[in-house]
Parts: sequence; structure tokens; C-alpha cells
Amino acid sequence: MEYRQLGASGLRVPVLSFGAGTFGGAGPLFGAWGNSDAREARRLVDICLEAGVTLFDTADVYSDGASEEVLGEAIRGRRDAVLISTKTGLPTGDGPGDWGVSRSRLIRAVEGALKRLGTDHIDLLQLHAFDASTPVEELLATLDMLVRAGKVRHVGVSNYPGWQLMKALAVADRHGWPRFIAHQVYYSLIGRAYEADLMPLAADQGVGALVWSPLGWGRLTGKIRRSAPIPAGSRLHETAAFAPPVEDELLYRVVDVLDAIAGETGKTVPQIALNWLIGRPTVSSVIIGARNEEQLRQNLGAIGWSLTAEQVARLDAASDVMPPYPHAPYRQQEGFARLNPPLV
Repeated sequence: MEYRQLGASGLRVPVLSFGAGTFGGAGPLFGAWGNSDAREARRLVDICLEAGVTLFDTADVYSDGASEEVLGEAIRGRRDAVLISTKTGLPTGDGPGDWGVSRSRLIRAVEGALKRLGTDHIDLLQLHAFDASTPVEELLATLDMLVRAGKVRHVGVSNYPGWQLMKALAVADRHGWPRFIAHQVYYSLIGRAYEADLMPLAADQGVGALVWSPLGWGRLTGKIRRSAPIPAGSRLHETAAFAPPVEDELLYRVVDVLDAIAGETGKTVPQIALNWLIGRPTVSSVIIGARNEEQLRQNLGAIGWSLTAEQVARLDAASDVMPPYPHAPYRQQEGFARLNPPLV
């Protein structure tokens, strides 16, 4: 297993981490992801640790806290061997204090997560979404208090607009408060919008990407292609409405190239898609999920080898789409392009 620094921090994380959204699954979304109980979760954690996967990601909103509870059971007795990342900020109820990252909500959320996880600290606390109703000074001062209290070791965000992330980093620097070192983002061969603004920001400011849904919400599993509709057992039937949208032609174009490279390498379509992501700028770790041991072991096969430069170039070309304004002129016009060479 390869380990990387998480952004501009001393925290070292494996290039593959495990997403515990399949633990304790309940409801139309998380129930479709998976419903591993504590016994099955412990087995999956065993396999992860054997492979060097030490970072486990969850959230308070996953199955109403059941994911955190099951993860806590699965790591019991080996807390020092793992890193726990959890998220908060999305609604967990209908009351006025059940959403967002105000001081009181954030403190209650952390206390609740610590109890469900059965631990005294969270290695990485991430804000699950941007809360426009809470002043950034209140948010960052509260995070500083939680870090000083030892309940949180590092802080990050997820699904944040670039300008709000940059504003928060500037305010943190001004006051000497903890900086966000991670941004948990959607990024895949069929969803490269991260590259337009968020990736350059991350490279400049030392914010490591933790990639969620690296297989495009299950579309890059190798089961969907031009001649094959979504299979009967796919979770996409229940969860497509929650997924980032993708045009069919883009999906099929990418899968065509993935299939060709699979034939050349003997690797599976998901392994190739994950390996491509591991090589992208600013990516610290790619979060893999698994409903069972077979899926987990297959995903773990994405490391220990590399795509050739020619294969990467083919995947880049197949997955490329014109970004929206103001980025398009920098791709279309020579004068613009000369001013800002791309990271990738």
C-alpha cells in the first residue's frame, strides 16, 4: 500500500480508503448501498487492514448514525490501528437545530459521533456541505476549540464551492485557526468537473482530495455498456435520482476505452478506473466501498501496478468534456491557453 500526505499536513493516508456507507444500511439510499452488520463489517475491516487500508470514512447522516455505530463495533480493540474520518452538517432531523454547522450543532454532532464510534477522538472531521447560514468565523472558532480539546485531530470539507473554501482558508490563516487539509469530492472518469476550479485551488493551498464515488455512482463497474442496459440487481435502479448526472454517450465512450485497456492489461474495468484516479494531481486517497468481500478484494486490485502513459492519454481523451465559462476560452483560444497551462 502506498501512503500519501493528506494535503499540507503531517497526516499520512493510504491511497485507497474504505467508505463505510454500506454499514448498517437503512432507507431508500443507504439501504441500496449495503447493510453490513457488525460481524460482516469486522471481516471487511480485517481485509482492509491486511492490505494496508487504514482510513475509514463515514458520516452521521449515513443510515441515521448506524454506519458510525457499526464502524465503531468493527474497529473495537484496534482503534490505534485505524484512522476515522466522519462528516457532519447535513440534516439529521426536522428541527431548526438538526442541520448546519452552527457552534451548538457542531459541538452536539461531534459528541454524538464520538459516542456512536466508541472513541475519544476523530482523526478527520469534515463538513458535509457548505452552510451559508453560519458565519465562517463562528465555524472556524468552534473547530479550533474542538481541536484544542483533543476531540478532533484534523478538519476538512466535502462538496464545497471553491470560493467558500478559499475564504475559509484565508480566515483560518488570519486567526491562526486550523486549516482545512482535505476536500472530499466527487471525481471520476465520467465526472471531471473537480479539475476546473477545485483542483487548482487544492494544488495551490495544500488541500488533499479524498475522492467519493470513484466509479461514477456504480456506472463504471463493467456491467453497463452500449449493448447492455442497467442490470436487474444494480443499485442504480433505486439510487440514480441521487447520483451526479452523466450523458449516456460520455459513459459509453469511456467504457469502450476501459474495455479495450482491460483486454490489454488483464485488469478489470473498476480497477482501471480507480488506478487512473490514483495518478491524478492533488488526489490523496480514493474511497472505495464494498457490499461484500468479493467486491472489496477486486477494488483492492487497483493498486500495485500502473497504466502506461499511452493508456492514460486514451482515458483522458475519452473522458474529456468542454468545461463551462469562464474555463472554456482557456481551452479554445491560444492566447488564453498560454496564460494558464492545465495541471493535467
